[in-house]
Amino acid sequence: MLIAVIVLVVLVVLVAAIAASGFNKLRRSDINAQEALGGIDVQLTRRAELIPNLVETVKGYATHEKSVFEEVTAARTGVQRAAAVDDVPQKAAADAALQQALVRVNAVAEGYPELKASANFQELQRQLAETENQLSFARQYYNDAVSTLNKLVSTIPWMFFAGMAKVGARTFYDAPEGHEQAPQVRF
Repeated sequence: MLIAVIVLVVLVVLVAAIAASGFNKLRRSDINAQEALGGIDVQLTRRAELIPNLVETVKGYATHEKSVFEEVTAARTGVQRAAAVDDVPQKAAADAALQQALVRVNAVAEGYPELKASANFQELQRQLAETENQLSFARQYYNDAVSTLNKLVSTIPWMFFAGMAKVGARTFYDAPEGHEQAPQVRF
């Protein structure tokens, strides 16, 4: 009888250890995905903060392009709103709108050779290109973290602990239709 009790206690402890391990693994994966999504927000915010400087530089040369500058302002506001929520499709849509607005600003800049030669404009373009690269990396990092989490949530034995850990599959960061690549800026 004593051996049966000991075996039962060992089994209970073993099951509890496996459950704790599953719970912790799922929670860590979910936290990694949350952290990765935060990285996208950081880069989107960085890009949105560079935009006013770029716009002001272009405004000095192209005062008659008011609608382009209004579009950029609206797109920046959309990115700031999207950064405040955990809605990945909303973030992707705001990102795409800002990319399109940047394309229009750069198209305006094309008509002003003295603007393109400006050291300030060139430095802003360099910083923007660097931010685009970091944003691309952040998106990939997020999608990798989501892939790991989604695999855990949908495979045995981890799927049995997903409800207990309050963890579910996350949405991948997909570019909206027609926005699979960063805007092309050519000078």
